[in-house]
Amino acid sequence: QVQLVASGGGWVQPGGSLRLSCLVSRRIFSIYHMAWYRQAPGKQRELVAQVTLGGSTNYADSVLGRFTISRDNAKNMLYLQMNSLKPEDTAVYYCNAQPPVLGWEQGTQVTVSS
Repeated sequence: QVQLVASGGGWVQPGGSLRLSCLVSRRIFSIYHMAWYRQAPGKQRELVAQVTLGGSTNYADSVLGRFTISRDNAKNMLYLQMNSLKPEDTAVYYCNAQPPVLGWEQGTQVTVSS
């Protein structure tokens, strides 16, 4: 049973925007804080942004002011609005609980290049 389905990635030029979405199973979404993570080639996976069950948010310094995480509790959806994208944002992006409790199979590729 798939519990996380991330989508919305793609190719974008520097300075562009993308919006990632993640459909989460109700069981997970209703009891866990959620987060977006990313893993660039040759690098460790890192936490990008997190949102608590109550809606409080935190961001990695590298994306602060450019990315916005949000959750729609009625739809079990997690979002990441990414603006002013930079080449160093290129990575596979994953959604998961925070701390992570599920696998990392369902990611979406984001490529920022000119």
